[in-house]
Amino acid sequence: MNTNDLMNKALELAKLDEMPYDTNIIVEGEDIKKVLIGVDMETPELLLAQQMGYDCVVSHHPKADSCLVDFAKVMDVQIDRMVKAGVPINKAQKVLKKRQASIDLGSHALNYDRVSSAARLMKMPYLNIHIPADFITEEIVQSRLNKAFDDKPKTKLKDIIEELNSWEYYQGKVAQPVIRVGSNDDYAGRIEVLMAGGTNGGADVYKSYFEAGVGTIIAMHIPEDVKKAVIEQNIGNIIIAPHMPSDSIGLLEITKAWRKEGIEVTCMSGIVE
Repeated sequence: MNTNDLMNKALELAKLDEMPYDTNIIVEGEDIKKVLIGVDMETPELLLAQQMGYDCVVSHHPKADSCLVDFAKVMDVQIDRMVKAGVPINKAQKVLKKRQASIDLGSHALNYDRVSSAARLMKMPYLNIHIPADFITEEIVQSRLNKAFDDKPKTKLKDIIEELNSWEYYQGKVAQPVIRVGSNDDYAGRIEVLMAGGTNGGADVYKSYFEAGVGTIIAMHIPEDVKKAVIEQNIGNIIIAPHMPSDSIGLLEITKAWRKEGIEVTCMSGIVE
C-alpha cells in the first residue's frame, strides 16, 4: 500500500469523499508495510519510527502544514451537526463563529513547518488523520447509547456512566467516564454524542443544543470556562467519555482495516487497545 491507499481507507470508513481540512498526506510514500500510529505524533515519534524500521507515521491530531493553519475551517461540520439536532442553520452558524474565530487566531500563528520539515528531511511518509476517525467514534458511541436508552425516557446520568463503563472501550483505562455538568440522579433527556467537530464549539454551541431539546451531551473533553458557563446556563448536562479511549475507538477501526490489507500497525501515544 502507499499513503494514498492508507488515507482512502480511512476516508471510506468515515463515509467521506475527500480529505477534510484537518486531514492530509504530509509526506507521500510507497510500498508501506509497517505503520506507527498515535494520537500525537511529532518529531520524537518520527525518530523512533525511523530507528525501529517503520515505513510510515500517522498522527491523529493535526501537527503540520495546512492541517494546522486551516484547522478552524473544519469546524464548519458542526453546523450540519447542530442542524441535525434541531438548531436553525442561521443560529448554528452564528453561535459557532466566536469559538471558530478564536481557534483561527491561534492556529494561524503556529509553527506549521516544525514536524513536516522533520518528516521531509527524514524521508519518512507522514499522515495526519483527524476528523475521519472522530466521525467513526461518534457514530459508534451514539449508536450504542441509542440502543441502550432510546426506550428509557427516565434514564439518569448515572445510568449512562454505568453503560459507558461496561464497554470494552473504557474498561480498565486510566481515564474513566465522568459527569462534568449535572449529577448522578439528574435525568438525561435526549442524548447527543459530540466528538467530531475539530474541537468543541464552546458554551454558546452547547446552549444551542440544549435549547433545541438535547438534555445531555457526551463529549471527549471540556475546558473549565465552558464547564462554568454551562453550569450557569442550568439547562443541560455534560458527560465526558475520556479523550484518549474515545479517540482510540475510531482509530482502531482504521488500523483494523489496514491490518486486513496486510499492513503491520503498531499503536502508541494515546491509542489504547
